[in-house]
Amino acid sequence: MKGLRNKKHRLLIFIVAYNAEMTIEWVLGRIPQSLNDAFDIEVLVIDDQSHDDTFLKAEEFQKCNTDRFKLTVLYSAVNQGYGGNQKIGYHYAIKHKFDFVALVHGDGQYPPEEITNLVKPLAAGEADAVFGSRMMKRGAALAGGMPLYKFLGNKVLTFCQNKLLCADLSEYHSGFRLYSVSVLSKLPFALNSDDFHFDTEIIIQFLLSGHIVKEMPIPTYYGNEICHVNGIRYARKVMLATLRAHFQRYNLLYDPKFDFANEAGCHTPNFDYSSPYGLAIKSVPAKTSVLDIGCAGGYLADRLFKEKGCHIVGVDSAMPQKSNHLDKFILSTLDRGLPKSAPKNVDVVLMVGIIERLSDIEGFLEQLKEHFKHNEKVTFFVSTGNVAFFMTRILHMFGMFNYGKKGILDLRHRRLFTRKAFVELFEQRGFIVQNMKPVPGPWQMIFGNGMIGRAITFTNSILCRFWPQMFAYQFFLEVKPKAHLDFLLLSAKKKAVEKRALKKH
Repeated sequence: MKGLRNKKHRLLIFIVAYNAEMTIEWVLGRIPQSLNDAFDIEVLVIDDQSHDDTFLKAEEFQKCNTDRFKLTVLYSAVNQGYGGNQKIGYHYAIKHKFDFVALVHGDGQYPPEEITNLVKPLAAGEADAVFGSRMMKRGAALAGGMPLYKFLGNKVLTFCQNKLLCADLSEYHSGFRLYSVSVLSKLPFALNSDDFHFDTEIIIQFLLSGHIVKEMPIPTYYGNEICHVNGIRYARKVMLATLRAHFQRYNLLYDPKFDFANEAGCHTPNFDYSSPYGLAIKSVPAKTSVLDIGCAGGYLADRLFKEKGCHIVGVDSAMPQKSNHLDKFILSTLDRGLPKSAPKNVDVVLMVGIIERLSDIEGFLEQLKEHFKHNEKVTFFVSTGNVAFFMTRILHMFGMFNYGKKGILDLRHRRLFTRKAFVELFEQRGFIVQNMKPVPGPWQMIFGNGMIGRAITFTNSILCRFWPQMFAYQFFLEVKPKAHLDFLLLSAKKKAVEKRALKKH
C-alpha cells in the first residue's frame, strides 16, 4: 500500500512540431530534468509532415540523450493541421493512461522550463487545466517582443470572448497548456477544428463543462520563428466558434462539441419573460379545472395553483419530481394517444410545447375532439415554434439547419410549423382558432433583463404584430372544438321537441 501511495503521476510533454528543424533540439534540451524527480515523464514529438529535417533532428536528440527522459518521435502520414496534431497527441495521452499532458510548441515560443511551475496545480488537484498566460503581468508581453498588432488583437478577442462566455481569462490565445488527461477523455475534442482555433474550442469545452481552469504567468518570447497563422482568418474563426457556443446556450444554434447542457435543467419553463408559459398563466381563468398535457416537471401547475387557484390534472410519460400541486397525475406515453382516464369535464386543456413532439398529431387531435365531444365549455391553449423565424431563415441562407436540445429545432420535434401550417392543422381537424398570439424571441435570457434585453424584446414584439410569420419565435393559440355532430344531432332533436310543444300551445 505504501508503494501505491508514493507512485508518481505520469506526465506527457507533448511537442507539436512543423518545420522546426532550427529549434526542435533547443526546445527538447530545455525540458527540465528535475521533472523526473516528481513525475514519471515521457516526451512525445509529432512532426506534422514538415518539409525540413524536423523529424531527423528530433531523432538525433533522442540518440544522443537517452539518459534524460523517454522520447517518442512520430511523423504524421498526412498533414493534420495544428488542431489535428493536438488530437493525436491527446489521444496518445489517453490511450497510454497518462495523468497530465503538457502542450509545448516546437518553435520555442513557449518556455518548457515553466512546466515545473505550471504542473503544480494539476498535481495538487486544484485545477483541471492550467494555461500559461503572457498577459497576466502588465507590459510583459510587449517587453518580450510580442508585436503591437498581435497584442491589441489578443486583448480585443479576449475581451469579446470573456463577455460572450461569461468568463474572466487574461488570454485565450496562448498555446502553452497543461491538461488533466482524465478530463480530456470526457471532452469531445475530436470534434474540434484541425485549424489553429482548436485552442479556442477546447477552452470553451472546459468552460462549458464546468471544469476548473487556472492561469499562471509565463514570459513572452518572440524569435525568428515563422508564423503559420493568418491573423484575420484566425480572429474570424475564433469569434465564430465563440458566438456559436454563446448562442447555443440560448438554443439558437447547436453544435455537438459544445453540448454540455444539464439535461435536468433543459426543460425548465420561462415565466419571467415573454413565453408560451407566461401567456398560459395569463390566459387560464382563475379557479378553473385544467388538464395539462405534457406537464413535464409540473412547473406550470405550480404557478397556476399559486396564482390562479386552479385544479390541475397532469399527463406525461415521466413522473414530475418537483410539483406538489397536481390534483392528479396520469402516467402515459402520449405517442400512444390520450389516456382514457383523462378527465372530460375540464375548463382548460394545456398543450404547451408538446404538439410538435407527437408522432401522429392529426390522430391525437381527433382523439381530443372525441374525448371532449360532450364538453361545450372546454378551451385549448396550444403553442409551437415558428420554423420561419427570421433567425432560422438567416441560418438557412448559410445552409445551416441543425437540431439541438431546445428551441425551434429541438431534437425531439417530429414536425415543424409555420404560422399558417399551425393554424390550418387545427382548422382542418374541426377546431376553431379564436386567437393567435405571436411570441418574441428569448432575448432577455440572452442579453439580460436590463435596458438592452428589454429594448430588443420590445422591438421584436412590435415586429411580430406587423409580420408574425417572420418575427414570431413561437405561436400561442386559443382553440375551441367545433360542436360535435353528436351534440348537433342531439340539439336538433331537442329543438324539434321544443317546437312541437310550442305548436300545441
